[in-house]
Amino acid sequence: MTTNKELLAIRDKETPQGISVLHEIFTDKAKNAELWDVEGNRYIDLSAGIAVVNVGHNHPRVVAAVKEQLERFSHTCFVVSPYDVYVRLAERLNKAAPGKSRKKTLFFVSGAEAVENASKIARLHTGRGGIIAFSGAFHGRTMLAMALTGKMVPYKKGFGPFPPEIFHVPFPIEYHGVSAEDSLKAVDKLFKTDIEPSRVAAIIVEPVQGEGGFYPAPPGFLQSLRKICDEHGIVMIIDEVQSGFARTGTLFASEQAGVEPDLMPVAKAMGGGLPLSGVVGKASIMDSIPPGGLGSTYGGPPLSCAAGLAVLDIIEEEGLCEKAKAIGEQIRAWASALQASNNAIGDVRINGAMSAIEFVHNGDADRPDPELTKAVAAEALTEGVVLLTCGVRGNVIRFLPPLTIEPELLAEALDVVGSVINRLTDEIRKAS
Repeated sequence: MTTNKELLAIRDKETPQGISVLHEIFTDKAKNAELWDVEGNRYIDLSAGIAVVNVGHNHPRVVAAVKEQLERFSHTCFVVSPYDVYVRLAERLNKAAPGKSRKKTLFFVSGAEAVENASKIARLHTGRGGIIAFSGAFHGRTMLAMALTGKMVPYKKGFGPFPPEIFHVPFPIEYHGVSAEDSLKAVDKLFKTDIEPSRVAAIIVEPVQGEGGFYPAPPGFLQSLRKICDEHGIVMIIDEVQSGFARTGTLFASEQAGVEPDLMPVAKAMGGGLPLSGVVGKASIMDSIPPGGLGSTYGGPPLSCAAGLAVLDIIEEEGLCEKAKAIGEQIRAWASALQASNNAIGDVRINGAMSAIEFVHNGDADRPDPELTKAVAAEALTEGVVLLTCGVRGNVIRFLPPLTIEPELLAEALDVVGSVINRLTDEIRKAS
C-alpha cells in the first residue's frame, strides 16, 4: 500500500516548496462531504476544495454530465470551433446574474484569469488605468491579480514590482475598528491625494472577503461604492469567485446588498470540481472589447461547461441556497455556545456556509492568536476533520463545507473541532 509518508517524500523531492501543502494527506477518493486518504483514513471535509465542490464531491449529476460530454468531445477551443455547452451556460448565467441590465459572459479556467480579464475590460471600456482594491483582499496570484490582492505574506512578498496604478484602501471591519464610513472616507482621500476619479477604471471588491478573513462587506457600504462608481463613470467589479454559487445563501452574495455589479468574476464552485471561471458583465461594457481582444486556448472547457450546467440545476432543484443558510445557522449555534465559554474565540462570522471564527488572546481583538489557529487545524485533521485557516493575521478558521453535507455529519465535525479547541486552550491555560 502506498502511504502518505511515501507520497510526501516524492512531493518534497519533485515539486517546489513554493506550493505549500496545508495537510500532509493524499486523497484517494471522495464522496459528497467525505474523503479518504491513500491509507484508508476517512475525513469530513469542511473545506470543499476551497469552496469549489459546493454540490459535494462527485455529485452524480455532475459525473453524468461530464461523462456525456466526454463521449462527444473534450476540446476544440471555443475561438476555433465553438460548442453548445459554452453558450448555454453563458445564457443561464446572464439570466441569473444580479440586476436588470442585459448581460454577456465569457469563460476562462482560473479565478485569477477572470479577475485579470475583468480588469482588462474595465480599462479598455473607460480608457483609464487606475484600479482601487481593498486591504485584506485576495484576487489571485498572477501579476495584476496579485497586485490587487491586499495581503503581503505569502502572496506578494518578493514578487514585485507590481503593475502600476493599483491603490488599496481599508476594508470595513467593525471588529477591528474600521467602519464603512472610515473606508469611504479613505476612498475620498485617495481621490484627493493619489488619483483623481477621472483616471480610475474600476473599484474591485469582494462581497465577503475570502483569504482576508471572511469579513462581509456591509450592504450599505457596497451600495455607497455603487453610487461612487456611477457618479464618476467607474466600473464596479464585484469578485464572486469564492462567495458565488449559493455559498452565502443566495446564488451570488452581492444580491443580499441589492447591488448590481458592472463586471462579476466567477469561478471555483461553478465547475463542480472541474476548472472553470468567467466574467459576467453588462453587455454594454463587455462589448467594448473588439474581436480577438479576449480569449484563451482552454477558456470554458467543454467538460467544465457541461459540469457548470449540472451545478446550476443541482443548486436550484436541491435548494442549496436554503441549505447554505441552514448550515450557517448550525455553525452559528455551535460557535456561539463555544464562544460563551471560551474567550479564545474573539469573533464569530456567519455568511451562510461561508463562516468563520477568529482566535485571539483572552478575548482581545488586538491580540490575534495564529499559533492556536494553526494548532486547531492540525489537531482537527488528526481526528478526521479537514479545516482551512485564513486572515491577514493568520488567526481565522473558516468553514466551507459542501452545501450538500448532511446536518448529522456537520454536527459530528463540529463536535470534533469544539473538543479540539477546548482541549488546546485548556492546555495553554495550565501551561501559563
